[in-house]
Amino acid sequence: MEIIMCILAGILFATGVYNLLQKQLLRIVIGTGLISHGAHLFILTMGELKRGAPPILVDGVESYTDPLPQALILTSIVISFGVTSFLLVLAYRAAKENGTDNMEQMRGTEYE
Repeated sequence: MEIIMCILAGILFATGVYNLLQKQLLRIVIGTGLISHGAHLFILTMGELKRGAPPILVDGVESYTDPLPQALILTSIVISFGVTSFLLVLAYRAAKENGTDNMEQMRGTEYE
């Protein structure tokens, strides 16, 4: 199962980087979202996908689930939501001010 999750995280990273290198602002925002989702899956996979009891000390339970990767992912989700909302507002404002969402035209170079 870890191999499948690593492959899926790699695909998300690859498509995220591909979208970051595009010229449209919305694709750049989507690329940052895909990279953050790939990071979430990667953190979850590195925390070992094991089953166990909740991390509450009870007599008779030998195997506990590690709560640290889940806490890190929850924090990362909140941060990526804030970054994505900021980038969406920034892209909307830039497109409204400049009349385009093309990065080449926003730089002032001629687009052919």
